[in-house]
Amino acid sequence: MTTTLQVRKDSLGQTRLQDAADPPLAAGQVRAAIDAFALTSNNITYAAFGDAMNYWQFFPTEEDGWGTVPVWGFASIVQSLHPGVAVGERLYGYWPMADSAVLQPDRLSVGGFMDTAAHRAGLPAVYNHYTRCAADPFYTPGDEAQQALLRPLFTTSWLIDDFLADNAFFGAQTLLLSSASSKTAYGTAFVLAQRPGLQVIALTSAANKAFCDSLGCYSKVLTYEELAQLAADTPCVYIDFAGNAALRKDIHTRFTQLKYDCSIGGTHVQQLGGGKDLPGPRPVLFFAPAQVKKRSAEWGGAVLNAKLLQAWQAFLARVNGASPPWLAAQWHRGAQAVQQAYALVLAGKGDARAGHMLDLRERRG
Repeated sequence: MTTTLQVRKDSLGQTRLQDAADPPLAAGQVRAAIDAFALTSNNITYAAFGDAMNYWQFFPTEEDGWGTVPVWGFASIVQSLHPGVAVGERLYGYWPMADSAVLQPDRLSVGGFMDTAAHRAGLPAVYNHYTRCAADPFYTPGDEAQQALLRPLFTTSWLIDDFLADNAFFGAQTLLLSSASSKTAYGTAFVLAQRPGLQVIALTSAANKAFCDSLGCYSKVLTYEELAQLAADTPCVYIDFAGNAALRKDIHTRFTQLKYDCSIGGTHVQQLGGGKDLPGPRPVLFFAPAQVKKRSAEWGGAVLNAKLLQAWQAFLARVNGASPPWLAAQWHRGAQAVQQAYALVLAGKGDARAGHMLDLRERRG
């Protein structure tokens, strides 16, 4: 029996727990038990942009109107009808919010394989790849929670920095980051802070200002209400993790030298809105797989991975080495606890230092 948390696509706060008999495996398929996955505002962005960015297609449900939110985490192979994948192998990758999943491995290597299920054909390869932990240079057994919570987000953070640098920061030296307490935002700030001459400004709520200050990777921390402290003619780039339509309008209206609006996510899910009729540059959605594809073609996969690994190790050392650490894992075990954790993250509540790790394996009833 597999338990899955499903979300109403047109009302993200409406969820249900669905139990279904495990389907028999076909030749070449494997079954993975999903041991632990992270839930962050990034996953809420997957849901908010589920139709526009095809996130609902990865793990389709059998009923229209309901979707399964993709998450990052760890699983172990419990059944295999594929000669190249052994029972007991541990994998890192992209999973449904469920306690098990069936994959169809192909293009196997020492480091991992692709899921080539028909419904995933045409979707970005970065999401269809499953990494074998035994051969993964990013993997350390004692840091699985930090990896599940931060690794996919930091990859995006690093790629944002690389994209902006690749474009000479669009002629600006001041970068405004909304939802600055979010993990993707402070990962981006950490990388940007390594570049001389940039001013990295945190925009956050009053409740999270002290947390952002404590990180030490922002040049200045302002609440949303303090935006007027920045000169209106400051040449700047807006890196938007919040997706808050009213805030975006304020940014575009105030800053006459806004050079670029880089739209990343939607942590302020209740305030999402379009970018029409705004003064200044049109908001452009950042799609991390496109930058991966570009750099892979220019550098080769080995060089790209080596650069990312070096940055990741430095970031993880900073996260774990700070006092207090930037991140503390909070575990939610069992179907009801997972459902409650989803509601908490959707509402944007809780301690910014907390990272939510979920485990659905405890059966209901």
